[in-house]
Amino acid sequence: MKLGILVNTVNHLDDLVGLTNSALAKGHTVTIFNMDDGTKLLGESSLQALCGKEGVTISFCDHSAKNAEISTEGIPADIACGSQFDNANMNHDCDKVIVL
Repeated sequence: MKLGILVNTVNHLDDLVGLTNSALAKGHTVTIFNMDDGTKLLGESSLQALCGKEGVTISFCDHSAKNAEISTEGIPADIACGSQFDNANMNHDCDKVIVL
């Protein structure tokens, strides 16, 4: 199964990490897209650690990050700077999508 996780708040980082690790343990793949306030989590080491795991892809909305005045310097290259097109692709390609 392909699991998508849309992160648009800062309230559920532990849940994001737990859901991702649980899905990977069951052999699923995970796509994470951060937008709005969710871009404020890009500097968190626990989110950044997920991008190094096999089966996980992470991207974020550049427009949201700029609006929130989030610096994207130092974010791992594996976390793709993107747009709502990445969100649309995630919703199209994933079997289930969770919104946090």
